[in-house]
Amino acid sequence: MPGAFPVGLPALDDEFAPMFSVGQVAAMLEVQQAFLRRIDQQEVVSPRRSAGGQRRYSRHDIGQIQQVVTMVGEGMTLPGIRRIIELEYELARLRRERDDLAARLDQLEER
Repeated sequence: MPGAFPVGLPALDDEFAPMFSVGQVAAMLEVQQAFLRRIDQQEVVSPRRSAGGQRRYSRHDIGQIQQVVTMVGEGMTLPGIRRIIELEYELARLRRERDDLAARLDQLEER
């Protein structure tokens, strides 16, 4: 029946929408809830909080946690992993800035 369901479910399309609880993520990734709390406390992956203060993870967070699990399995420490993630974000920011500057330079050269 048309109109029976909401048109577009933005939360499902948004990889940053905080939709999953600690228990759900622990079950999905087969990790302990304590591990998820520890990586939050160590500021490696910090999910958003619900109005009641409960951790809520996005699909993006879950992808990062999968990377963390892999790196921990390779023997890396949580502070080391946090630094790698920080550097990856910085590298992505610098690449965007470089691309923006290159596009602006191209526009100037066309004049």
